[in-house]
Amino acid sequence: MQQKIVIQLSMSCDKSRSKALTLAARAAGVTSMGITGDARDKLEVVGDGVDPVCLVSCLRKKLGHAQIIKVEEVKKPEEKKKDEPKPAVPVPVNPPPCYYPPSYYHHQYQAPHMVVCEDHVTARDPF
Repeated sequence: MQQKIVIQLSMSCDKSRSKALTLAARAAGVTSMGITGDARDKLEVVGDGVDPVCLVSCLRKKLGHAQIIKVEEVKKPEEKKKDEPKPAVPVPVNPPPCYYPPSYYHHQYQAPHMVVCEDHVTARDPF
């Protein structure tokens, strides 16, 4: 079960925000995290099987004040898509190949046909 946890922290500088993100990343089951809120003082953690109490106690030890604002279940995107029908995907049609005429014409020379008639051939002796 994926859950989203929002924790309010006392973060006054970027160094403490970086430390909070590092501690959240080390927690077991965390898949994503981020800094949210107008004053950038809220840590949003999403994960499967994350213990919010253990995470907050760890953040309190390292950063000071931390309290849980909200813990809610994150629904999978596949569940939302089941209600909506999928649009038909058009099948791409490939156009027929285009053949171009050659850019030049090459005329080959053909030798004239020779006809040999054996009736007129006589054996000549050159000596």
